[in-house]
Amino acid sequence: MATELVRVTEAYFAPQRVNVNVEFSWGATEVKPPVLADAIVEVTETGSSLRANRLRIIDTLMESNTQFIANPAAAADAWKRHKIDNVALLLRAAIEAQGRVGLMLNVTRADLPAVLALLPALQRPTISALSDDDWVAVNTIIEERTVRELIPRLKAARAQGIVEYPLNKIVL
Repeated sequence: MATELVRVTEAYFAPQRVNVNVEFSWGATEVKPPVLADAIVEVTETGSSLRANRLRIIDTLMESNTQFIANPAAAADAWKRHKIDNVALLLRAAIEAQGRVGLMLNVTRADLPAVLALLPALQRPTISALSDDDWVAVNTIIEERTVRELIPRLKAARAQGIVEYPLNKIVL
């Protein structure tokens, strides 16, 4: 078995009385099966690299979260605290954007209620007037996993010019 998490892996298998040979692996562990390892334990966020290498997740050994920690002396300094708070704000914004995309589209005012009924939004969609008074632009943020099913439904509700775009940060 190959992993960067040797002790975690050994601790996982010990109570199960499974005899495994765990070897430390530097990066790109997901490419080692089946030639260099029978199995791997990998740190993964989405599992996309595992799927790309035709691997499947059998079990979760542990979950973790990221902590942003500041030295108390730095946090007490007003200038440094301001910088620390700004970094924390941008980190939270990047985390909020994960798994979400922006969606823009145009729709006639007559068809707007039907389109809005389909749209989940972070808070409320932004609706902007277009140069043609009969049309509006709608801009919203949605869960990326819903896009595949939502876009055809929006098109059926007569939305046009539908654009999906990635998000880097969402500041709440």
